[in-house]
Amino acid sequence: MAVPTEPVWRFSVAQYHQIIRLGILTDDDPVELLEGWIIHKRPKNPPHRAATKLTRSALEEIVPKGWYVDAQEPITLDDSEPEPDVVVVRGNTRDYLDRHPGSQDLALIVEIADSTLERDRTSKKRLYARAGIPVYWIVNLPEQKLEVYTEPTDLADVPTYQQRHDYSLSDEVAVAIEGKEVGRLTVRDL
Repeated sequence: MAVPTEPVWRFSVAQYHQIIRLGILTDDDPVELLEGWIIHKRPKNPPHRAATKLTRSALEEIVPKGWYVDAQEPITLDDSEPEPDVVVVRGNTRDYLDRHPGSQDLALIVEIADSTLERDRTSKKRLYARAGIPVYWIVNLPEQKLEVYTEPTDLADVPTYQQRHDYSLSDEVAVAIEGKEVGRLTVRDL
């Protein structure tokens, strides 16, 4: 099917939530809301699944009290409701019984990239920077490295991160929450 040439409708987060409440979209539908568009999520292959689990487990070992690690669950931003592969969230799961965590609740977002590398480097990076997420990681499976993005900014209405550092498999990366290092991880462990 061709991409529509006519204007298409963008949804607000509230409209997206209503579509879910009405049962039009269910937990079984592989979609997420990105910048107002309902986007199909790509299936996960075994390396993606393994990297997600390894990254979550490694972060759980070092995240301090008052924070927790979640995986593949929605977060709510101004115009998006992505489901990042791994997130570090303030508080505990019970703090979010009536809403999803928002940008003010997040210390780190991690996307595991294989077939999604281009999306993770463009639209996902842009929306996380716009939301002011302090640290964004891409576990880059094809190139076997970790991309760490920090210092979100909205220069000339183009949200991005001012800093990018790449780490090879043998490198250690600092994990910081609210500007304080809480531990270090070896990229190979992710």
